[in-house]
Amino acid sequence: MKGREALVYRCQQCGFASPKPGTCPDCARTGVYPALVEERVGGGPRRAPRAPHGRPQPLGEVATEAGKRVATGLGELDRVLGGGVVPSSLVLIGGDPGIGKSTLLLQAARALAAATPPVLYVTAEESAAQVRLRADRLGIGAPGLLLWAETDLSAVEAELAELQPRALVVDSIQTVFLPDLESAPGSVAQVRECGARLLGIAKGLGIATFLAGHVTKEGTLAGPRVLEHLVDTVLYFEGEQHHAYRVLRAVKNRFGSTNEIGIFQMGERGLLEVKNPSGFFLRERPRDAPGSTIVSSLEGTRPVLFELQALVTRASFGTPRRTVLGADYNRVCLLLAVLEKRAGVPLGSQDVFVNVAGGGRVSEPAADLGIVIAAASSYLERPVRDDVLVLGEVGLTGEVRAVVGLEARLREAAALGFRAAVVPASNLDDGARFPLEVQGVATVDEALRALLP
Repeated sequence: MKGREALVYRCQQCGFASPKPGTCPDCARTGVYPALVEERVGGGPRRAPRAPHGRPQPLGEVATEAGKRVATGLGELDRVLGGGVVPSSLVLIGGDPGIGKSTLLLQAARALAAATPPVLYVTAEESAAQVRLRADRLGIGAPGLLLWAETDLSAVEAELAELQPRALVVDSIQTVFLPDLESAPGSVAQVRECGARLLGIAKGLGIATFLAGHVTKEGTLAGPRVLEHLVDTVLYFEGEQHHAYRVLRAVKNRFGSTNEIGIFQMGERGLLEVKNPSGFFLRERPRDAPGSTIVSSLEGTRPVLFELQALVTRASFGTPRRTVLGADYNRVCLLLAVLEKRAGVPLGSQDVFVNVAGGGRVSEPAADLGIVIAAASSYLERPVRDDVLVLGEVGLTGEVRAVVGLEARLREAAALGFRAAVVPASNLDDGARFPLEVQGVATVDEALRALLP
């Protein structure tokens, strides 16, 4: 009934609502059984503030915002955003707790405050003194950066009309709340409503807004999935806690490509940009070691070189083990089966361990041939030349298929001192010139004869 509260039970992960308590049937399909949480909602629909609308007009007469991007001062962040932050955009940055989201946002806020002051940083998780200590450690003291410890979003909304900042940072979306809603901060209703309010603020007042969000154990953003549909850009800040590097990926971007990545290194003075990620991942690679190959993974327009390591040993028990770090487990098992069936390398009684050195991640098929060669190299105890790059997708019949972006990958390898590359034969065109010596192979057998004679 209108004007009266209704009682529903809602899942805190996917937003599923039910009139009865229990567990979420949608999440149960994935093997997770979260309990539905009681939530009281008003009878009337709530509307988020919206930007003023004009009359319909021809598409060619619509004004665009091209060229109005503002640099954040972090080149890797600007690369992922598409060249800088767009005014009136809403950007969501998700990541595990302690991965460095607040540090990244604070460093970006410093540069934005210097370029287009003022910038308001709303800290809803930490006190103002805690953020000040971090800022002192990072050497941040921009006069145009305003700090406010507040969790009430309605108070923030009222203050924005007076301050009129050019950029807003909310850390985090799970801890701010609207007092009109009876749900606890971080609940589905609060996150959804706060996100809608902030979207209206960003579009209505032309404020570039950044939101920090936590991720669940499954690796998805906590709160309803509708939050990802509300914002303009969704970035994931990833990295191993025991490694210094961090990777910033775009999974949604209305103002640029979603294929770019930014790489940072966590240091005592905050996040440092990694200008040469290939050299960063290869700086400790061994020389003339069996089971080690170098592959190139194309991350957007940027080729990154990784070291793939494989260790093949006699199985201690009846069933051989397969352990994979940094690559897809099922794909590695498939490639090991191809190596045994098509190339005659007996791995059925061997334990196989595959690792991407340095904590990196390789997911594209272009690294298939590198995994196959690394496993064969370890089994045969024959090292691969350390100045050779290995590229190629491997099919179930043992054929080596073409890869995309071959020229960019080879240029990156040549810049790092590599002298040769083994690539798919179908990638080689007549008369094509490459910056290093290239040998084409059509099957796994040919690749083994070329690299492990």
